[in-house]
Amino acid sequence: AKCQCKVVPKQRTNCGYPGISAAECKKIGCCFNASVPSVPWCYNPKQKKVRKVCPNDPYTRINCGHPGIKPRECMRKGCCFRAHPAGVPWCFYHRTVEE
Repeated sequence: AKCQCKVVPKQRTNCGYPGISAAECKKIGCCFNASVPSVPWCYNPKQKKVRKVCPNDPYTRINCGHPGIKPRECMRKGCCFRAHPAGVPWCFYHRTVEE
């Protein structure tokens, strides 16, 4: 994403080799900007910001527990717990979403 390439020039970390083209730089998943001298022009993008959320749709839940698991045991496993509705997992994995 373009926002991942908005890195302060002095904080850029080199991602290519001397003389790399913009096309080759982008092909290997890096950012290219040759507008600032004396800093890497082909550089690593910022890490994506992600967070874990408990999915709202009960029918997309992926089971993380076992029948009769207690909320505390589920949470200790690092999973979500919602004791409703019937017929779907009550202890289930988080989803990772980009911010």
